[in-house]
Formats: sequence, C-alpha cells, structure tokens
Amino acid sequence: MKKFLTIWVGELISSIGSGMTAFALSVYVYQTTGSATYVSLVTLLAYLPTILLSPLGGVLADRYDRRLLMIVGDLFSGLGLLYVLWNIQTGSDSMIPIFLGVTFNAVFVALLDPSFKATITELLTEEEYAKASGMVQIAGNAKYLISPALAGILLAVADIRLILLLDIGTFLITVTTVAIVRKSIGKAVKKERHSIVKEIRLGFAEINKNKGIRTLVILMAFVCFFVGILQTLTSPMVLAVSDAGTVGVMESICAVGMLVGSVFIGILGIKKNYATVLSVAAMLSGVFIALAGVNKNIFVTGAGIFLFFLVLPFMNTSADVLVRKNIPNEVQGRVWGIISLLSQAGTVLAYALSGVLADYVFEPLFSDGGILSNSIGILIGTGTGRGIGFMLVLSGICIIPAAFAIGRSRSIRSLQ
Repeated sequence: MKKFLTIWVGELISSIGSGMTAFALSVYVYQTTGSATYVSLVTLLAYLPTILLSPLGGVLADRYDRRLLMIVGDLFSGLGLLYVLWNIQTGSDSMIPIFLGVTFNAVFVALLDPSFKATITELLTEEEYAKASGMVQIAGNAKYLISPALAGILLAVADIRLILLLDIGTFLITVTTVAIVRKSIGKAVKKERHSIVKEIRLGFAEINKNKGIRTLVILMAFVCFFVGILQTLTSPMVLAVSDAGTVGVMESICAVGMLVGSVFIGILGIKKNYATVLSVAAMLSGVFIALAGVNKNIFVTGAGIFLFFLVLPFMNTSADVLVRKNIPNEVQGRVWGIISLLSQAGTVLAYALSGVLADYVFEPLFSDGGILSNSIGILIGTGTGRGIGFMLVLSGICIIPAAFAIGRSRSIRSLQ
C-alpha cells in the first residue's frame, strides 16, 4: 500500500493542476467567444484522443514498464500546455492553438490511464481494491473538489497564464513520485509480444467472452453519455446567471459530496453486493442530475450537483472492482484501455453534441417566445441557460431505466 500511496499523492497534485486548467480554459473560451459550442469542442478535444488511443496505451502497458509509460505520458502531455501558454502569451486570441494544445496533451494522457489502472492491481491485494478505488477517485476528482475554487480565486487576481504555469509544474511532481516507486520495484519482466492489432483483438476477446463485463460496459456507456452532458454544460448554464468566481466556489462546495463519498469508501470500502450498489447509485445520480437543471435557483442547482457527486464514487468503485476481480492482471492494461474506449464513447458523443444541441436546439426553445417557453418554460423558467437546464432534466430521466437494467442483469450480478 505504501508504494500505491506514493503514486497516489503525485496523481492528486497533478489532478488539481489539470482541473484548474480545464476550468480556466472553459471560462476563457466562453468569455472570449460567448459560445457553448466552443466550450464543448475544447472539452471534446481534451478527451477524444485519450479515449481513442486508450486501447493502444493498454497494449503498451502490458508490453512495457507501466511506471516508465506514466513518466513519459506526464512529461510529453505537459508540452501541449506549454504550446497553449506560448500562444496566449504572444497575444493570440485564436481558438486553434488551444484546440491543438489540448489535443496534443490528450494524446499522451492515453499512455497514463491504462498504465495507472493496471499498476493499482499490480501493487495491491484484492481486499484493498475498493479502498484504493475510493482514494483514486479522490485524486481524480480533486479537479471538482479543489481546482474550481483555486482557479476562480487566481483568475480574480491574475489570468489563465498563471494557472497553466502551475499545472505544468505539477507534472514534475508526478514524474518524481512515479520514478521513486519504479526504482523500488525494479525493471518489468519482458512478456511475449504479438502485433499491436492482435493484442487489441485479444483484449476485446477477453471482454467479449465475459457476458457480465460486456453488459456492464454497454450500460455504463449509456450512463456516461448523460453524465457527459452534465460535465459539459454546467459551467455555461451557471455562467448565464453568475460569474466565474462564483461558479468556481459553487462547484467546489458542491463537489464536497465527492469527497464525502470517496472518503467513506476509502476508509470502509464496499464489501459485497457491488451490482446492487452500482444500480442504486446510478438511479440516484439520474434523479440528482435532473434536480440540477430544474430551475434557475443556484442553490437548487448546487444541491443537485452536490448529491450527484456524493453517489458517483459508489457507482465508479462498484464497476471498478467488478472488472478487477474478473480480468487477469497480465491483460488488464489492454482491457482497461478498451473498456475506457467503449464506456467513454458515450461521454465523447455527449461532448460532441451537447454544445450544438444547447446553442441551436434547446436554448431557442426556451428563449422569449420560444416554442416551449409557455409550457415547460413555466415550470423550469425561460431565458439564457434554461434550454441547458431542460437537457439536464431529460438526461436524469433517461439514466434511471439504465440503472434499473443494471440491477436486474443476472450477468452483472454474477461478477460479484
């Protein structure tokens, strides 16, 4: 556990830096262009390369030293942020350098994720999986817990350049912690290798032969689509009635729910009934996403987001443990990469569509004189941001039947 904790500290610091950059970029892009579509596009480019290249990153994680891949991924992903910083420093207000920089960053993050997930299985016992998953979620979601408030404060006294510099500095800390663990473990054992295509196919076969894992991935992809809408459109919706500083503080306070849920799991763990916990948590997440969009009141929105993050760790941990317990460690790199590609396809689709749907379909429906302004608009409000709110309500409603299907699936229950 000590080696895991060393890497975890580095990932926690890196996550805080990445979260500040993501928040600052969304605010910068929205304030520069006034377009939710551009915000959605930046978010898409920050994740799409990582998702698409995850199977390749997984193959490399099973072939080579996983800790070395994490170091390389961290160092080179920082170059993308340097490019964004350089263009902003030179006075460019074009969005193209930002698109290119976040894309380059995301390409090398694809090396990090499968290696990190496979390393956790390698360093821990099966009894420690659930607790470790809770801690990983604390680190991975520090971007919601701490980063928005810090970024909001920094943006009030400086600008996005300071945040980019701080984020680049966090990569050095992460590289150092991983290097320490790598030195204590020693060199990785060489493994039999096939062509990359064949190894990816073997990863798909490993998932396909297990009906429970296959069903779990499909249902989670469906849930991830609607969660992706929440992630993409919350900031534009709140910015319509508030400012960047308020948004940052509100998101951090609401995401304390994530901390509470993750700490609970990190201390006590989840001992059994993973499928039931997953189903109930997913169902509640749908209710809370709908609550976040139901009206203009920022406190109601905050309550919905807070409660959503409270149950999210239970959903993530249950799915995480079910996979770890049913997939051999020697192929977990490529399997995690493929699962990331398949499950996050829903999220990527949400990133691609949500901004366009908000700007050109739902927002006009709830504008003054819009088609729904005198019907549903009476219930949830009209004007800027209300079309996005209605999208969140629909997203929450759609998650509930998927959550019910997870709980009823015999193949998923058999995994535990």
